[in-house]
Parts: sequence; structure tokens; C-alpha cells
Amino acid sequence: MEERRKYRRMELSSRLVIKSLNGAEESVPIEVVNVSKNGIGFICENELNADTVYEAYLTIWMKEHIHAFMEIVRIEKLDEKRYHYGAIFIGMSEMDSMRIEVFDTMGKMENQESVGGEK
Repeated sequence: MEERRKYRRMELSSRLVIKSLNGAEESVPIEVVNVSKNGIGFICENELNADTVYEAYLTIWMKEHIHAFMEIVRIEKLDEKRYHYGAIFIGMSEMDSMRIEVFDTMGKMENQESVGGEK
């Protein structure tokens, strides 16, 4: 399958808490699978709605937090209790977007160093 993403996806070992903008204040923990400058992939036990905007607080490296809004664009049911979601960021500040890009650059450099170190 041909890669069509504009930005490389990164894996983060962090969690995300989201709140629905429909008035409900329930925070839902999710497991981040990958994240890029444009969007995020995550696993969640709660059933979320496609084409719905959620407020997100992403905890990234060094315990920094990124606040953004995201729209669910893809849903895949993994099993009876878990769903895999894909979402695009629609309200992320330029500063937070740059923080993700810096993290991406650091990841690329680490990958190059590990490949170079194996020779």
C-alpha cells in the first residue's frame, strides 16, 4: 500500500485525555498509537463518534502537554471492548505543532544513529 501521509507518524508511550464538546465533561483515557503534526491514532475503550470534534490534552516527552482539538475521521473496532481511531488536529497552536515536529526530527536522528551504530 502506498504511503499517502504528508508527515511521518510517530509512536508515543503516553496517554491522552479527551472531552466531548457536546456538553459532556467526561474525560476518556486513550492509548496513543502514533501521532504526527497533522493527526493522531489511538485506541480507546469508549465508543466515540466519527466526524465529531473532541478537545484533547496530549502528554508528550518530558511530561509536556499539548492542547488541541481533533476530529475523528476513522474508526475500526478491534474487539468487544476496544476501538482504533484516527483523528486530524483542527485546532492546534503553531507552537504545539512545532513541538511535535521537533520530536519527529529527534526520532529521525535517533534512527539514523542506531542504523549507523550497527555497522
